[in-house]
Amino acid sequence: KGEVRRYRLDEKNGTLVAGGNGKGVGLNQLNEPRYLFVDRDHSVYVSDWNNHRVMKWVEDAKEGIVVAGGQGAGNALTQLFVPQGLFVDALGTVYVADTSNNRVMRWTQGAKQGTVIAGGNGAGAGANHLGVPVSLSFDRRGNLYVADQDNDRIQRFPIE
Repeated sequence: KGEVRRYRLDEKNGTLVAGGNGKGVGLNQLNEPRYLFVDRDHSVYVSDWNNHRVMKWVEDAKEGIVVAGGQGAGNALTQLFVPQGLFVDALGTVYVADTSNNRVMRWTQGAKQGTVIAGGNGAGAGANHLGVPVSLSFDRRGNLYVADQDNDRIQRFPIE
C-alpha cells in the first residue's frame, strides 16, 4: 500500500500519517517504506526504500518533504541506495543507513547533499568498512551504533 499508520490502544484501523496514495514517486506516495522515526513535534520520518529517499511528514500533512536522497539510486553525496535505519536529532539532522552503499550518512536540515560519517569504503569487514548496514542508534555520549548485517556485528563509531 505504501503507507504509514499510527495506532492508538484499542484502535483497529489506525490513522494514515504518510503515503496512502498507492506506490509511487510522488510527494504524497511511498514505495516500500522500511524504517521510521517520530520526533517530538510528531513529524514522521520514513526511509522510502524503493524511492531511495527519506521523507518527512509533518503532523496532518497531505504530502511529505524529501529530507535526504531523492535523486535516484546511486552513490553520489546527493543520493541514497536503498535507505533503511534512520535517526533524527533535536536539530533536525537526519542520520540514515545507506544500505547498498555500505555507509551511514548525515543530512543537516535543509541540506542538498549528505556527509558520509561511517563506512563508505566499499563492502568489507575492516573497522572502517560496513557490509549492508541496516539499522542505527545513538547513545547519550553521541556514539553511533550500526547493525552491520553481512559482518554479523554491531559497530560503534564516535561522532563529533
